[in-house]
Amino acid sequence: MTLRSQYSGIPSAFNDFLFASVGEEKNGTLTVLSALTRLGIDPWLEAARLADLPRETGARALAAAIAVLPEGDWKVADLSAIATRLVNRLPSPAAPAPQPAQGATGRDTKAKPRAVMWLVGIVLLAGVLFSMSHSDTGPPPEPSPGAVSSPQR
Repeated sequence: MTLRSQYSGIPSAFNDFLFASVGEEKNGTLTVLSALTRLGIDPWLEAARLADLPRETGARALAAAIAVLPEGDWKVADLSAIATRLVNRLPSPAAPAPQPAQGATGRDTKAKPRAVMWLVGIVLLAGVLFSMSHSDTGPPPEPSPGAVSSPQR
């Protein structure tokens, strides 16, 4: 039994595509989401990429990905029809493709440059403070009373 897209927990315009059945295999129904995950491909990013392509190009790319998987109840000869059926579930390229949620990819693309800038600033500040603490720009220390000084010439 497959999970219906409305129960996926992740709202996405790609749910109809991602939760569609590629076919049956010995463990049950293989969805596009599972197939892409097995291939090490982020399903939401791949769905967005395929949605931006012309349908025929997207279907060829998806068929090539499915071909790498072990065969289920589908045959290599069926891949073009399966991929075309699945790609037709994607939103049209004219509609703006939704960006995957941060939780879907696990990355926050804006945080990385900000964190790098903070790190550079901290390193620079530490360098300035270190050089100031080790500089000899101040007056020489006063001799302590009772210290023996050498005769001056």
